[in-house]
Amino acid sequence: MSDIQANTMDTSEGTVRPLVDNFKASMERIRTEIRKVIVGQDEVVEHLLITLLVGSHCLITGMPGTAKTLLVRTLANCLGLSYKRIQFTPDLMPTDVTGTDIIEEDSTTGHKTWTFVPGPIFANVLLADEINRTPPKTQSALLEAMQERSVTVRGKNHTLPPPFLVLATQNPIELEGTYPLPEAQLDRFLFNVILDYLNADDELAVVNRYTTRVDMPEVNVCTSAEEILKYQWLVRQVPVAESVNRYAVNLVRATRPREPAAPDIVKRYVNFGASVRATMFLTLAAKAHALLQGRYHVTEADIAAVARPVLRHRVLTNYHAESDKITVDDVLKGVLDSVRA
Repeated sequence: MSDIQANTMDTSEGTVRPLVDNFKASMERIRTEIRKVIVGQDEVVEHLLITLLVGSHCLITGMPGTAKTLLVRTLANCLGLSYKRIQFTPDLMPTDVTGTDIIEEDSTTGHKTWTFVPGPIFANVLLADEINRTPPKTQSALLEAMQERSVTVRGKNHTLPPPFLVLATQNPIELEGTYPLPEAQLDRFLFNVILDYLNADDELAVVNRYTTRVDMPEVNVCTSAEEILKYQWLVRQVPVAESVNRYAVNLVRATRPREPAAPDIVKRYVNFGASVRATMFLTLAAKAHALLQGRYHVTEADIAAVARPVLRHRVLTNYHAESDKITVDDVLKGVLDSVRA
């Protein structure tokens, strides 16, 4: 769905109400299908659904063996979207991601022409596995795609199929042979989601489920690309009161150490705070969160619920924080405690 089509959609109640009802049913079916494969991690699943509904990208940080890849593949399958996976390695080249032009010769005429061979990035859902294991030159191949939804090869622009979202994973403990993502690329991700260990009951359920069978449970397709584009339009129609928008602005501004209203923990431990893009993402994510909760307006609670994953990768702490063992999440807790709705 193009921007022109989105702006000219019929907003009458007779059109929107069935779309809202369909949205509710689709989201519930998606959750049910994912639970066939993934045990626990309900909060992470909600964050991935919000990422999809906002039309953005998500960085998933988790230990090895926490089902990051399985979760992304299951989500793509039940959405009915095309899915590609790129294993990022130190020797990966930008053209391995975007695709390249090759010379083809017509066997009858001998005439040679350039033909574009699309790379794995031409999919609706792209899993960038261990994205921090490839050099910055290759990481930057994703920048244009994540922002512009297109790639440029030999001066020619190629549009990616909508909807398009990058779900990137990284390992938080293996620093050997890794390349930290540049701040410009981190800022393109809506969320930085922490995929933690399961609790004891869920871990037992995983062992019981997957040590007694060979094949994975089959998931059913719950929606389509066309429907998802309509849902993305619907999210943007959720109204936000000015007081709630003000709360989002105050939260983001409180992460900047030079702001007079910033709490002491920010002034002491933060080098750089979040940008205006963070404020826009915070409001958009809160709209999707409200709609997923069955509400048609955004509250301060929706803003607070998505604040940590939206801001976690946008706040840069200093050496004092490292010395005092203060994490970014500790800083964000201080911000949420100090900024009142």
